[in-house]
Amino acid sequence: MTSLPNILTGLSEIANGYDALVCDVWGVLHDGKSAHAGAVAALKRFRANHGPVVLLTNAPRPVSALEEQFVRFGVPTDCYDAIVTSGVAAREALAERSGGRMLPIFHIGPERDRGVFEGLPIQCVGLEEASVVLCTGLFDDDNETPNDYADMLASMKARGLALLCANPDIVVQRGGRLVYCAGAIARAYERMGGDAIYFGKPHAPIYRSVMDTARAAARHALKRPLAIGDGIETDIVGANRAGIDALFIADGIHGEQIPAFTPQAVKQFFDENHVTARAVMRTLVW
Repeated sequence: MTSLPNILTGLSEIANGYDALVCDVWGVLHDGKSAHAGAVAALKRFRANHGPVVLLTNAPRPVSALEEQFVRFGVPTDCYDAIVTSGVAAREALAERSGGRMLPIFHIGPERDRGVFEGLPIQCVGLEEASVVLCTGLFDDDNETPNDYADMLASMKARGLALLCANPDIVVQRGGRLVYCAGAIARAYERMGGDAIYFGKPHAPIYRSVMDTARAAARHALKRPLAIGDGIETDIVGANRAGIDALFIADGIHGEQIPAFTPQAVKQFFDENHVTARAVMRTLVW
């Protein structure tokens, strides 16, 4: 029988055992509208006394776009050392596919996400002319669901197009409500037999990248990093696969799925999802 998860009142209770943090962004550091002050303070304290903080996000955007967003949300630059995004990984894959020649793609997602391929030999075309599909999200995630894309996905499947998913998240919090992400579209495509290729958490390449980034920030080998996140299928599964201890933030996207904030209830939730975590907090604070 596995032990019950440790419920913390603050990161300070376990911080001495770790030399780096790999921290999720949406749902942990901010809610899609404003920064969580307690999380900002906790990351600052860890950086000052224990080691580097690398933000790992499935945002389908370049790092510069996130930093611009952070200014609006009130996330200060001194609470982290570096940012690793799934968008950067997707951009590298698009560059490789193009081979320096113009690549016709069909883009599913809002125009604000097109920075992920800005400057590459990419041409956005209609579905019938595309050689590959890039999904960064829903066109209108305030009002749409994956069900609205059934006919489009069927057309993609009929043409045998691969879907490159630049954000494997299924949902994220935005100002207290949940909105669908690119991962929900990719999952629906796979369910109908389509080929989806994912960039970001929980897949191994992004963890190799984030650990390289953390080591560069620390300027020495790292012995024990800690991953922090609120997404079971992304943050916690990814940490488990990468062999990294995990701290689960319970009041994020899964808050309503845990009936009582007790070790027994959290363990049952973990068991149902086949994951483990070193510790649990409601929200990230020091």
